[in-house]
Amino acid sequence: MAFKALYRRFRPKTFDDVVGQEHITRVLKNQILNDNIAHAYLFSGTRGTGKTSTAKIFARAVNCIDNNTGNPCNDCEVCRSILDDNIMDVVEMDAASNNSVDDIRDLKEKVKYPPSKGRYKVYIIDEVHMLSKGAFNALLKTLEEPPSHLIFILATTEPQKLPATILSRCQRYDFKRITVKEIVTTMKNICDELNIEVEERGLQLIARNSDGAMRDALSILDQCISFADEKVSYEYILELLGTVNSDIIFDMADSIIEKDLEKSLKTVDELIIIGKDIHQFIKDMINHFRNLMVSKASDKLNDIIDGTEETIERFKIQSQNIELSRIIAIIKLLSEAEVNSKWSSEPRIILETTIMKMLSPELDTSVDSLLARISNLESAVKRGKIVVEEKLEDTNTKSNIAKTVSKQVTKKETIKKEEDKKEEIIINKEINENIDINDVMKIWPDMMKKIKTEKISIQALLSEGIPHDIEGNTLYVLFKDGFGFHKDAVNKDDNKKYIENTLNNILSSNMNIKFMMEDEVGKKEDVVDSLTKEVIDVFGEDIVEFEE
Repeated sequence: MAFKALYRRFRPKTFDDVVGQEHITRVLKNQILNDNIAHAYLFSGTRGTGKTSTAKIFARAVNCIDNNTGNPCNDCEVCRSILDDNIMDVVEMDAASNNSVDDIRDLKEKVKYPPSKGRYKVYIIDEVHMLSKGAFNALLKTLEEPPSHLIFILATTEPQKLPATILSRCQRYDFKRITVKEIVTTMKNICDELNIEVEERGLQLIARNSDGAMRDALSILDQCISFADEKVSYEYILELLGTVNSDIIFDMADSIIEKDLEKSLKTVDELIIIGKDIHQFIKDMINHFRNLMVSKASDKLNDIIDGTEETIERFKIQSQNIELSRIIAIIKLLSEAEVNSKWSSEPRIILETTIMKMLSPELDTSVDSLLARISNLESAVKRGKIVVEEKLEDTNTKSNIAKTVSKQVTKKETIKKEEDKKEEIIINKEINENIDINDVMKIWPDMMKKIKTEKISIQALLSEGIPHDIEGNTLYVLFKDGFGFHKDAVNKDDNKKYIENTLNNILSSNMNIKFMMEDEVGKKEDVVDSLTKEVIDVFGEDIVEFEE
């Protein structure tokens, strides 16, 4: 007998065998029992979640001669013929390799003929998103009004690539990722049937690395039992997958939390020596810090973190030693490293530089890191923890110390005097009523910088406006065509008041601001010109005088 991979050997034969998709199989069984079968179905979801298996079960169930429960019996003549691929009533088509208009036209010609043995002719089109635009158009009419004996089942991992016209003609069912617990239970049952012993934590490791895909999990398990005797150890699975022991992950996380650069780099070196996959290690570290983040946010972790009670308790304890903001920053850095290491010829260097950034924030030049450092610096200054010291060239150490202490003592008094002085200047300011547009243009860049430091969102909106003119006590700021949203946003009461106050504080003025579109100014000038012409026509050009 030829060898069969585990995922083919243990492929579900009935709806009840499909793991983790009860929300779909229950509906399909009821449709079959109630004879309420649609003409087109769309099965979508990630790889290895049971889309094609469910489609094949459905194809047998609708044609089964002895169907009393909604499941195919798998014993009648029709079921056995479909299982053995000896019947033309069920056609499985791969759209990845048959995606042209001609392929679909050929299909349209064949679907006209009734089934040979069963009740329905079922076409299963896998990876349907790979069809060309012309092929989709050719399929539309048949999909909308197929013959009464025809059922289409479309399967895809990327439903967003399907035209809306196709989606609207199908009943859609979304397949979920299978949980670690469900994958482990299924693998246990298979191992019991094969009389192979596998450590439970090894099965959990396989399940976590399968990313919710049963097929991937069974493929990994197949590799493990192919080269092992009757027992598969956790260490053997670790070696096969290229992952590292959870103890090493926890120790590495401790080194990062404690900012122990030497220990962290030494761990990386040890991993390289024993031949571990650096890219896989980075993914493991991302998952570990994700679990720490969840541990900080919730106490009920059994359904959120995969692992034993002992492992979950370790996450809780370790999470107490690090702030949530730092965990998030570390996850961001590791995620960047994971992407970069995938294509790098030196993933080790990517990991080591990332560790240095995590342990030495001054090396991280990202915007988030710089903003965090500025925020910490401002907080330290406000608390008085940072004192500027002046080092003199004088070799008299005691004199230097005395001067430093003196500066610390008088620092608060100096700050208070400066604040009092600023307040006095503000009180004594007089309102300047002789402001022209040139004065505004001179201070406008500085005003924008000030607004950026205080309210960057307003600065982004106002940056599209240009001071145009001053009439009386009103400054006109114009926005070009296409920036009406910006004009309306800054024109809101709170935003407008803030901009006016900022401008008036700088110029010692008392001006109002009016925001307008450029085309509005043109209309305004046209109206003025029209009124001027009418006045001249009535009173005569010699009598009328205009003041600027």
